Amino acid sequence: MLHEAHHSEVEKVLLYISEARERAERARVALAKDDAEHHLVAALQETEERLRQEHRRLLQTTFYAVPDQERLAI
Repeated sequence: MLHEAHHSEVEKVLLYISEARERAERARVALAKDDAEHHLVAALQETEERLRQEHRRLLQTTFYAVPDQERLAI
C-alpha cells in the first residue's frame, strides 16, 4: 500500500509534467505568433501531446492502478 509520502512524490512528478506541458504550449503559441519555423512549432506541439500522454499514463498506473491479486490475498 502506498504511504502518504509516496503519493506526495508521485503528485510532485505529475505537477512537473503538467507544468512542462503548459510551458511547451505557451512556447508553441508564442512561436506560432512570431511566424517561427514550422518544425519548431511542430516539435513543441508534439512535446505537448507526449507530456499529456505521459501525465495520463503515470496517473493511471499509480493512483488508478489495480493492486496485485497476491497483495489482496494477504
